[in-house]
Amino acid sequence: MTARIFASILCGLIFGAGLVISDMVNPGRVLAFLDLAGSWDPSLAFVMGAALIPSAVAYIICGRRSVPLLDSHFHVPTNKSVDRKLVAGSALFGLGWGLVGFCPGPAVAASSTGRWEAVLFVAAMLVGMSVYRLSGGRRLRTTAFDKMGRRPREL
Repeated sequence: MTARIFASILCGLIFGAGLVISDMVNPGRVLAFLDLAGSWDPSLAFVMGAALIPSAVAYIICGRRSVPLLDSHFHVPTNKSVDRKLVAGSALFGLGWGLVGFCPGPAVAASSTGRWEAVLFVAAMLVGMSVYRLSGGRRLRTTAFDKMGRRPREL
């Protein structure tokens, strides 16, 4: 158990350091990346592209091992359906990212610097998570979509 906790902390620190080094904790840089019609800053596209390298390596390792080093099984999502919950969550994530320039990971990393915007974002995020949990985790009614994004006639 101690090795898992240490590995989790180490991975979190490496992830946070990467966010700080790449300046993804700077909402101004993120908003400039999202401003395609204005003064677009493409630098974060390179950061996101570079993030695919360790992700690809992890998937290769996952495919070659029967179990991970510090757990009983791999935690890889298997659900490939697009439903209302996924679309609503993606839209909410995109709106938050586009309006304030923070998403959860970079906001937590930026809050460690004491920036009031990041602290406020993280506090609001924690309140939202708590309200969801206290409400019994009520979910949106899900609707299945086929590969072309159409709803099947019979659900």
